[in-house]
Amino acid sequence: MEPSFTTDKLEQELKQAQQFGRWLSDEERLALEEEETKALRVIEQQRHRRVRLIVLTGVCVLIPPLWGIAAGLSFYLLFPETAKRLALIASGGLIVLAVLSALVFGFLLITIASLLL
Repeated sequence: MEPSFTTDKLEQELKQAQQFGRWLSDEERLALEEEETKALRVIEQQRHRRVRLIVLTGVCVLIPPLWGIAAGLSFYLLFPETAKRLALIASGGLIVLAVLSALVFGFLLITIASLLL
């Protein structure tokens, strides 16, 4: 190993020991490193997904019939949490509307059947 690599690793372990108030065991250090790699992987996946959405938004802007999708994607890219909440509320509203329309349709069918018979 290079001396600078081991020195950097020792300095990092010393900072962790100062942060936690004690030296970490090998298992704890490995668990901490694993959490860090998972966090970095999630950040990289989010960045990659964001780039794909930006490209898709650009394509939708270039094709006039897809401008509505481009507007929705732009809203999602600018305000992801708000867009998720809005989509959740809208989907809940659509489910309620579908159930109510099925009930009204069934009631109308029963009414028409009772009038004819």
